[in-house]
Amino acid sequence: MGSKKLQVWLPLLLAGMMVVGMMIGYELKSKTSGRDFLTLTKKSSIQEVMDLVKAKYVDDVKFDSLNQVVIDDVLAHLDPHSTYIPAEDLTQVNEQLAGNFQGIGVEFQQFNDTVNVTNVIKDGPSDKAGVLVGDKIIKANDSMVLTGKNIKLEDIRKNLRGEADSKVTITVLRGTIIKKITIIRGNIPVPSIDAAYIIAPQTGYIRINKFGGRTYEEFMQNLEKLQKDSINSLILDLRGNGGGLLSEATAIADEFLSEDKLIVYTQGNHVPRYEYRCKRDGIFENGKLVVLVDETSASASEVLSGALQDWDRATIIGRRTYGKGLVQQQFQLSDGSAVRLTIARYYTPLGRSVQKSYSNKSKHDYDGELLHRFEDGEVVTEDSALPKGKPYKTLKGNIVFGGGGITPNVFIPYDTTKLSPALLKMYYKNTLSSFVYQYYISNRQVLSKTASATLFNQQFKPSEYDWQALSNFAVKDSVALQSIDVKFKADLLIRFKALLARQLFRNQGYYQIQNNNDTIIKKALQILK
Repeated sequence: MGSKKLQVWLPLLLAGMMVVGMMIGYELKSKTSGRDFLTLTKKSSIQEVMDLVKAKYVDDVKFDSLNQVVIDDVLAHLDPHSTYIPAEDLTQVNEQLAGNFQGIGVEFQQFNDTVNVTNVIKDGPSDKAGVLVGDKIIKANDSMVLTGKNIKLEDIRKNLRGEADSKVTITVLRGTIIKKITIIRGNIPVPSIDAAYIIAPQTGYIRINKFGGRTYEEFMQNLEKLQKDSINSLILDLRGNGGGLLSEATAIADEFLSEDKLIVYTQGNHVPRYEYRCKRDGIFENGKLVVLVDETSASASEVLSGALQDWDRATIIGRRTYGKGLVQQQFQLSDGSAVRLTIARYYTPLGRSVQKSYSNKSKHDYDGELLHRFEDGEVVTEDSALPKGKPYKTLKGNIVFGGGGITPNVFIPYDTTKLSPALLKMYYKNTLSSFVYQYYISNRQVLSKTASATLFNQQFKPSEYDWQALSNFAVKDSVALQSIDVKFKADLLIRFKALLARQLFRNQGYYQIQNNNDTIIKKALQILK
């Protein structure tokens, strides 16, 4: 019984932690100075207490830390999404949605307590400086050692990232040779489109991972390219998309909806109703449309899917979305820190609020709501997933529901049949990713001759020798693969192939392979026939 529960809970628990841990989407308005909205005529009791502590307390006090504790506590009593961002974290947090960041232009993973370069962005700073996939970064600027069990991911990033045009000298191990490479940092693009390709005859597929500063531009480039291949149906994949800029989501909605249809409106006690409406003729107003969502689709993802559902424009497939219907605005404070404060709620065209309840709940309980969906069986059985919110009727008479996320038109349960205890252990220990990376390094001369992800999908088939190599490699992590069920073996080899495709063709390659084994994708294609 325990292993069955683990099979169901662990993957979504990890995904839920990822979504909750990141800055789930917000509406970024112009930066506002703290002086514009904090004008006090007399000291508050909080200020008086802080002054008293500063003047009289028995020991030295770190007031920066104390201030943050007070601010965090105040915001926690408001809602789960109002947050304080310390000055030292603000640049990195803003970069998450900017569409680019400043750094050296590599992707890396930690294998055996060492930073391994897994991708070098073409024409980026590291590419120009001569960094290669397979290099092991052991130092930055001779002073910071980047190896060992105690090195944190955040420390690695802080040492490799930096302002554009600044320099960093890294020490790498290439085979048995140690090299020093000086890199001039630059602006590194961060794509928000994971994949876009023809998934079936006359059917396109686009996966959006977030709504960042260039998402609409990227989306249009990819959709126009697909239209040149004469698509008449589209699968829009928003699974795992935690949101982002509301303006980018509404711009994409405009390409699917006609006339001046309402997309979403926002309203708060101090913010009058503001409507986002269609402004132009969309380039895909008439084609068949399916939108894929799950419990980690949040905020701007819910705006887009909610608008398309309200107007009967798309069939929503998957599982109930996260349920984040609050809008944050970022205010700059005088010390360089910032507050993202909830200023409004957003509502779908029919007036639905998708915000799940947070009254009388701690932040811990609110964040744990995704896990409760597993415990209650909501993500694995349709009966448990029956909607409980207020019903609304669309123009075509379809019933949709408010409160607690977007309930899909077609429910697809979380697929627990592709996981065994051995595979869960393997994924948890990063065994497969480590094997794929080493496999790629050993075979890259042959693998790199494949021109596209499509050809790789057609031509590459894992051999029995590959399976034996993987099985032997897994033994070091105490994972026994020799006796696993044939079905689990087949699924694992598909994942192996998909991860290998990612090494060659990035996320585009990964999803072209993995989507072939995706039950929600299969249902979407069935509906579009």
